[in-house]
Amino acid sequence: MVDLGQRYPFGLASRKWPLPVLVALAVFVDLLLYDHRYSAAATSLPPAVVAFFNGITRWGESDWILIPSFVLLLLSAAGMFAMRHRPQHAAMLELTMLFGFIFVGVGLPSLVSNLAKRIVGRGRPDVFDQVGTLALHPFAGSYDFESFPSGHTTTAFAAAMVLGFLAPRWFWLGLVYAAAIAVSRLVVGAHYPTDITGGAILGTCGAYAVRNFFARRGWGFEPDGGAVLRLPMRATATALRAYRPQ
Repeated sequence: MVDLGQRYPFGLASRKWPLPVLVALAVFVDLLLYDHRYSAAATSLPPAVVAFFNGITRWGESDWILIPSFVLLLLSAAGMFAMRHRPQHAAMLELTMLFGFIFVGVGLPSLVSNLAKRIVGRGRPDVFDQVGTLALHPFAGSYDFESFPSGHTTTAFAAAMVLGFLAPRWFWLGLVYAAAIAVSRLVVGAHYPTDITGGAILGTCGAYAVRNFFARRGWGFEPDGGAVLRLPMRATATALRAYRPQ
């Protein structure tokens, strides 16, 4: 997964792809067997730790990313059409693709996660005493039965991957953020370990899928053999230099 230039994460682009899939399944089954035990341990951490994670878990919601990126997408798209016959048109086009990628790269996995959790209908840790860890109530329409996958974790890992694709040097910071959000969902008692594992996989693979879709169309990325490269934003850099105070 660290080689962000690969077309797929987790070694799925190589001929040895069955191995990481089997490892992931083994880990998932192991977590499933001890879901409640791990969840109970996380919620029993010292009050100061619980308070810390309560404070940061909100940043796993998608609105703080999607709203600004959507507004910037609209503004850059409007500027692109307004400057159709001007040198700045190319810069506005590059910015439109950039903000479009951020919006879709985070928003689409988050949307899929929210739909999936309603379809699956898994009970959250709050209702463990009544239904256990594997109770499924599809389309229950209740927060208590929307545990798998974790939406916050999906959003956080999708955001980390999008950041890595756009600015690789910041990828590890994004990954720390995503891991913190995932752990916070356990500590606040909202999810089981398998929920956050599913969210991490969905967010990561979803961001890759969006990046590959953009690359096939030359929207800020391009395919290069078995890899995907980010296209340089030359027009934007030129426009910024033109407006830079002398």
